[in-house]
Amino acid sequence: MSGFAKLFKGSSSSKHHRSKGGPSPQEAIHKLRETEEMLTKKQDYLEKRIEQELAIAKKHGTKNKRAALQALKRKKRLEQQLTQIDGTLSTIEFQREALENSHTNTEVLKNMGYAAKAMKKVHDNMDINKIDDLMQDITEQQDVAREISEAISGPFGEAYDEDELLAELEELEQEDLEESLKSVDDLPSVPSSKLPSARPSHRATTKKRVEDDDDMRMLASWGT
Repeated sequence: MSGFAKLFKGSSSSKHHRSKGGPSPQEAIHKLRETEEMLTKKQDYLEKRIEQELAIAKKHGTKNKRAALQALKRKKRLEQQLTQIDGTLSTIEFQREALENSHTNTEVLKNMGYAAKAMKKVHDNMDINKIDDLMQDITEQQDVAREISEAISGPFGEAYDEDELLAELEELEQEDLEESLKSVDDLPSVPSSKLPSARPSHRATTKKRVEDDDDMRMLASWGT
């Protein structure tokens, strides 16, 4: 029998005994709370009585010493009762908290016992050797998958040095620049002298000659 089973077997018998002669934890806690409430009300009553007796003592003072002293004596007795109630409340509060904690711990242990039984039931169907083999297979398959992923995602083909490629690119750019400058130097120079005017066409010359002949004939007719 497991430790949890032994523990709750004893707890079960104790519970059976309580059901016959003693209260349950919940009942005891409830009674203690009721007692605390009653004593707290008694505290309030005593504090008011103390204030009243103090007021009576002040009222009579030395004018009526007998009445004033009696009021002070009653005040002292009430203060003693108030002190006793304070101590009683502290004891009851400690007992109630201890009982509540014990009840809580019992419930916690009970639930832990249920969980332990459930875990035992699950593990009864497991072979630790098979689990080790399974975990080893999983690890191996993860390694294979990682190798495949690395092979797929790796660079394909020959690797090139990036610095060498940049140097080659700079050389090509320099060659293009030199070719451009050379092309500019080979262009023909612009002549500085004035270009000759274009010769008139044959039709324009013929038309001008006809006009001149007409003018000459007109001048000749004016001279006759």
